[in-house]
Amino acid sequence: MKPLRIVILMHDSLVPPESVEGLSQEEMNPWLMEYDVRQGLRSLGHSVHVLGVGDELLPIRRAIEELQPHLCFNLLTHFLDVGAYSAHVVSYLELLRSPYTGCNPRGLLLAGDKGLSKKVMTYHRIRVPKFSMFRLGRALGRPRKLPFPLIVKSAAEQASMGIAQASIVNDFEALTERVSFVHRTVGTDAIAEEYIPGRELTIGVLGNDRLTALPIRETKFDNLPEGSEPILTSKVKWDLAYQRKVGIRSEPAELPEAVTREIQRAAKRIFRSLELSGYARIDLRLSEDGRPFVLEANPNPDLCAHEDFAVSAASTGLNYEQLLQKIVTLGQSYRPAWMAQ
Repeated sequence: MKPLRIVILMHDSLVPPESVEGLSQEEMNPWLMEYDVRQGLRSLGHSVHVLGVGDELLPIRRAIEELQPHLCFNLLTHFLDVGAYSAHVVSYLELLRSPYTGCNPRGLLLAGDKGLSKKVMTYHRIRVPKFSMFRLGRALGRPRKLPFPLIVKSAAEQASMGIAQASIVNDFEALTERVSFVHRTVGTDAIAEEYIPGRELTIGVLGNDRLTALPIRETKFDNLPEGSEPILTSKVKWDLAYQRKVGIRSEPAELPEAVTREIQRAAKRIFRSLELSGYARIDLRLSEDGRPFVLEANPNPDLCAHEDFAVSAASTGLNYEQLLQKIVTLGQSYRPAWMAQ
């Protein structure tokens, strides 16, 4: 394997220290992915330069001009605090004719719009919950043919932003209140979708043209408070103390073979229908009667060494460093429009 010059693009507030000696898990948690990726690429022998990106694109151009990297390893999820703008950063990399890891701009835009992505998936006969969109600045009307209970989310932001137990609503009054909450606090359109009681599943996909579906994993909740639903709230995802308190754990999903095959086929179809590239995680709910419903596709998911995507890859024999190298290789081999010229 030939060593490469790699620039890791990450948020400037998440640039990790060189040493983590003496730091607690809580202190490391905000930038643990960035640390793991940097250390993993270094252990592979690559020459790694970390670039913290703030609210300007010029530093990216300067780094590419000065360092002439073989590719940029993209860990950015927002730009100017807007999730949808991350696609424009990748477009900028394409304008600079710099190879990059992860998803292409079109895939990021399609997957980042939860309403549009569900319409695309429905067209391709992929089972999704019934849903309705609520645009910022528009009067909220009572949705037709949309049965309660519903779960209300941001239509654009990822990482469970704005999701809590109160996101599950059982009547129009609660729906109105939660949609207003998303508009007011998250600052995006809201989407209300049919709440599917059941199991929380996730599956990773790797590839550009030739795809590999990783083993399915399930999030389990051992000690949820009485009356709470097993959903991935913001607190569940990011509060380590709360995770320990309620007994959150992820493990391989034990499913009938037919259901496993259905989910793996659907994951690849979603990847292709949304024109994704590199790697992605598909989130699903398995209903109480055994039917999988796709919630959303997440391009460029969390790459922490201990998170689901990497753990699932490891269960197939692809250790963390090998996974990073695979992502690098996919970035090098992806062909955007300018490469065809």
